[in-house]
Amino acid sequence: MSYLTLKNGEKLYYEDQGRGPETLIMMHGWTSSHDIYVKPVERLKEEARCIIYDHRGHGRSKEAGSGSPTMETLAEDLHELIRQLALSNITLLGWSMGAGVIFNYVRLYGCEGLKQIILCDMTPKQLNDAEWKLGLYKGKYTKADMERDAGKDFYSLYKEFAIGAIPKLKKIPGFLLRKPLKQKLADCDEAVLRSLAASMKTQDNRPVVGEISVPVTYFYAEPGSLFSPALSDWYRDHVKTPFKAVCFPESTHMLVSDYPDRFAEEVRAVLKNS
Repeated sequence: MSYLTLKNGEKLYYEDQGRGPETLIMMHGWTSSHDIYVKPVERLKEEARCIIYDHRGHGRSKEAGSGSPTMETLAEDLHELIRQLALSNITLLGWSMGAGVIFNYVRLYGCEGLKQIILCDMTPKQLNDAEWKLGLYKGKYTKADMERDAGKDFYSLYKEFAIGAIPKLKKIPGFLLRKPLKQKLADCDEAVLRSLAASMKTQDNRPVVGEISVPVTYFYAEPGSLFSPALSDWYRDHVKTPFKAVCFPESTHMLVSDYPDRFAEEVRAVLKNS
């Protein structure tokens, strides 16, 4: 068990495995934890030094929740991790909110020290409007929906998100679904989740995409993504460096845990072809 002490004294849990020639940092999504990468790391640690960790307010970093952390805060945490572990030549992978951390990291620190980026099933702008239909819930989530959600209890918000990410949950009666979802939320700090969700929804990271100066790969789910499959084409048109899109068919937004072996193989292919 390892903990990174942040400049404010709080601690983030991380694991550092593998001694391969590459350096790979993998960041989890909202309400998730480093656990989602445990199986892929078993397959990747011969290829790369694999760093996985829990964001503030999540998993074993649940107690690191002071203040009202934003996506910029998580990018600052990533910068501290890279600096303290003296990492370089990094393949930076972010799934869902983890990809949002990458956008903020690039905006704040650029791409120095990075070798390449892997974005997993995430949009640079969650709120949809008249001109942008590649945001959350396949173009259906707007500012009005965000304002409506502000009045909902947190469990209802999380349940809506969970069903969007894993559509088969919709078939489970609410009284049976409540316990596992409540258990999942118990591993997180609700105040941190609320703060990060608000931060993500109000960001527009589309300009950052054009500032990325290293190769980019985009992993996306089909048909179960939270976002339109056309988002991969948008990335292809706006990333200015070498770009590749990888589709995970018959998958949901949870593509990492849906197909951990294939996920590991696709990451290995990116590492080998870089």
